[in-house]
Amino acid sequence: MTPLFQLCLRMGDSALILGHRVSEWCGHAPILEEDIAMANTALDLIGQTQMWLGLAAEVEGQGRTADDLAYRRDAAEFCNLLLVERPNGDFGATLMRQFLFDAWHHEMLKALAASSDDRVVAIAQKAVREVAYHLERSADLVIRLGDGTDQSHRRMQKALDGHWTWAAEAFVADDTDAAIVQAGLMPDPASLRPAFDATVNEVLEAATLTRPDNDFAHQGGKSGRHTEHLGHILATMQFLPRAYPDAEW
Repeated sequence: MTPLFQLCLRMGDSALILGHRVSEWCGHAPILEEDIAMANTALDLIGQTQMWLGLAAEVEGQGRTADDLAYRRDAAEFCNLLLVERPNGDFGATLMRQFLFDAWHHEMLKALAASSDDRVVAIAQKAVREVAYHLERSADLVIRLGDGTDQSHRRMQKALDGHWTWAAEAFVADDTDAAIVQAGLMPDPASLRPAFDATVNEVLEAATLTRPDNDFAHQGGKSGRHTEHLGHILATMQFLPRAYPDAEW
């Protein structure tokens, strides 16, 4: 598999799994405004998935489509960040997971806008505008709830403590990342850490939340080392396409 194919899978899979996770809130968010906002976020992420996996299928050249890559791969073949597999939990936990992902995602897309491949640049330039809004929204809500009532503050701190150790993976390169970097397609993941830290620190300070001391203690791997949650996500997400593989919608 080429570095470009791997990059597209990694970006597309993370957007796909988080988009599905966020979509689980549809009809269940605490207020109508948030129900609509979360549905729109999920749609944005699924739209980005279509672009990334569409390019992956084109690069692979084996006749597969974005739908094939999304719905007909097993869990061990997915390359998403482990953070996006984390359970939704309560509304605060979902928001904190979204914020940590958005803070990384925004920096990665800005960096990909300088990729050596024009197709990657085009996707990044389109997606970064959507993700800038995702980050603005999730940061604002983290601040409002973190600096809100005693109960909301406790819940947001618990969410931060629970998700924090899973954020490491985005900044730890494996051999596949090294090949992608060598091809000039993306920067070294570790180079995104300072900008991520600056964004996160500013928001946590405004939210009166305490950054955990265990500084990214979890050093999870990438492809094939998923949590127990991914199988459940895929079982739900892939049921119809697998049950009716020849159906046209």
